[in-house]
Amino acid sequence: MIAPCVKTGQEMIFLYKIARKKSLNPTVTQMEIEAPLVAAKAKPGQFIILRVNEEGERIPLTVAGTNKEDGTVKIIFQIVGSTTALLNAKEQGEYIQDFAGPLGVPTETEGIKKVCVVGGGVGCAIAMPVAEEFHRLGAEVTSIIGFRNKDLVILEDEFKACSDKLVVMTDDGSYARHGNVTVPLKEMLEAGEKFDLIVTIGPLIMMKFVTLAAKPFGVPVTASMNPIMIDGTGMCGGCRITLVKDGQRVTKFACVDGPDFNAYEIDFDEAMSRGRMYQDFERHAYEETCNLLNKA
Repeated sequence: MIAPCVKTGQEMIFLYKIARKKSLNPTVTQMEIEAPLVAAKAKPGQFIILRVNEEGERIPLTVAGTNKEDGTVKIIFQIVGSTTALLNAKEQGEYIQDFAGPLGVPTETEGIKKVCVVGGGVGCAIAMPVAEEFHRLGAEVTSIIGFRNKDLVILEDEFKACSDKLVVMTDDGSYARHGNVTVPLKEMLEAGEKFDLIVTIGPLIMMKFVTLAAKPFGVPVTASMNPIMIDGTGMCGGCRITLVKDGQRVTKFACVDGPDFNAYEIDFDEAMSRGRMYQDFERHAYEETCNLLNKA
């Protein structure tokens, strides 16, 4: 199965079909894209960069699963900006412009026998294939997933299928346990639970406090950093993060050096400050796009 293409002048442009589309909650959508070359190579933790149309911006999305038999790649995205709004407006059977990958370093799984995967919000779309891979390799998997409220819960059944133990948390207590993800994590660690590794994926503030909760117990923590990525090659600098090693500050790029890093070395405060820089721009672009789509 090869992506269809069109010819514009001397250039051949390949298009990628949306094989399936599903709404997971009012703001999160799952799509399966026909991209057999990516499906054949992608591993948990890696990502792709796509463009919806020829004039569109490049955005990174983590690979949420693959089906090598039918050559599809699963992506899950939150509708927060103009590009995700345009992508969500596409329907099953339609095409998107570009779908490049897999990019990034896969999540390290070798030698891990007992793991705790902590996901928050739409970050659970990234955490889920990681939990599935550990389960496939025979590790004992504990998953803790958290959401603001009942209406935003996603992928619970998928986590249940690949976890020896699953804890679901909601900030407002409207579903499952009341509280944030650090509550059950602290309970487990204080009760003497031993993990070879904790993998945390979600909002930066959540990953920071997961790291702080684990630190007194000396458990290794890996955090998946998914900031702004543009070219996916480390040249633009949009996804740079700072690691602090032995008092020295080191710049890394999430697209080529990550997206997984030793959580104890990440300057989360700097990363959160940089992330807030683009919120107003994203909201303005999203509102403009929604207005255009509503008029169409």
